[in-house]
Amino acid sequence: MRVSPSASAVALTLALSGCNADRTAPQVAMPQAPVETVLRVTPGAAEGGCTAEIARYRGIVDHDAATGFVAQSVAAQIQGEIGEAQRACDAGDQLRARYLLRASKQRHGYPQG
Repeated sequence: MRVSPSASAVALTLALSGCNADRTAPQVAMPQAPVETVLRVTPGAAEGGCTAEIARYRGIVDHDAATGFVAQSVAAQIQGEIGEAQRACDAGDQLRARYLLRASKQRHGYPQG
């Protein structure tokens, strides 16, 4: 009995298609574009804006250092970064102060909220 070439090709295709039946498709994470926020720097904005954010972050770091969640050396480093943000805020550069806070939080694993 002679098998036609097209029947052989179909049989070979069916046999090989079973080889990949148990594999799952690889999960690919699609990068998302960062969301940018535009802040208007106005005189007097430093009192209500970045000052409150700095105080909140400083309080969280102080609490974490007091409870032992963060090592004292890391807390000291973060306090230095907060001091730099405070100086920018005091100078009226709210955008830079918020950038410095965000960078510090990201560097040390604190949520951005």
